[in-house]
Amino acid sequence: MLTVNEIAGFLGSFAPAELAQEWDNVGLLVGDGRGEVSRVMTCLTITPDSVAEAVDRKAHLIVAHHPLPFHALKRLTTETTSGRMLLELIGAGIAVYSPHTAFDSAKEGINQRLAEGMGLREIAPLVPDEDGLGNGRFGRLDEPLPLDELAARAKQFLAIDRMQVVGEAQRSIRTLAVACGAAGELLEAARSHNCDCMLIGETRFHTCLQAQAEGIALLLPGHYASERFAVERLAEELADQFPKLEVWASRQEADPLRFV
Repeated sequence: MLTVNEIAGFLGSFAPAELAQEWDNVGLLVGDGRGEVSRVMTCLTITPDSVAEAVDRKAHLIVAHHPLPFHALKRLTTETTSGRMLLELIGAGIAVYSPHTAFDSAKEGINQRLAEGMGLREIAPLVPDEDGLGNGRFGRLDEPLPLDELAARAKQFLAIDRMQVVGEAQRSIRTLAVACGAAGELLEAARSHNCDCMLIGETRFHTCLQAQAEGIALLLPGHYASERFAVERLAEELADQFPKLEVWASRQEADPLRFV
């Protein structure tokens, strides 16, 4: 039988902790590393729905992109949603591992997959680190595309119907930056690389105004859409790496935002 530590070891080599942002909380966050594992669920975020699913399906480990706990806890009680979820997971013997920003920046991580999914060439980190990886990615399209055609490509890759766009529909795009989640702080890095456009999960209104003023188009599919595809693929990779495991991406997880 596999152990939590064995799976954590694979995840730690796949998305090394040293790639994580300083403010982040990654790695094995809940559970006994010596615990045996035969069922693993991946998800973007631990919620009451995903906790209920993991308990109902008798998962031994949740690999959640977003950490729980994220901040230091002074108490663990049922008075908070986080406390209730953690106590339920602990009571059910379910461990929690989070790769978060290490997975964002990894060699085969979310941002690399976004860049490849958008058809970029000459892909490089937006903010490189000493190991040649780093935060975000940017690259060039084979040929320039109108902004709305690029948006259509993004929607197809991310399997979504709508996204927010900053910029004129026929604006020609050749160099694209990508960064999953809330990544508006990378706008200046995109500008420094002469990017025509950024695909990021979400950002602030004033960042949209700043991008517009600086002539950088934005594609905003939403935080959930920019990352959920990657936890689905991570489930497939864990199943390939550990054939004896039953692995699935949460089926109860959903984007909390909807269009009306």
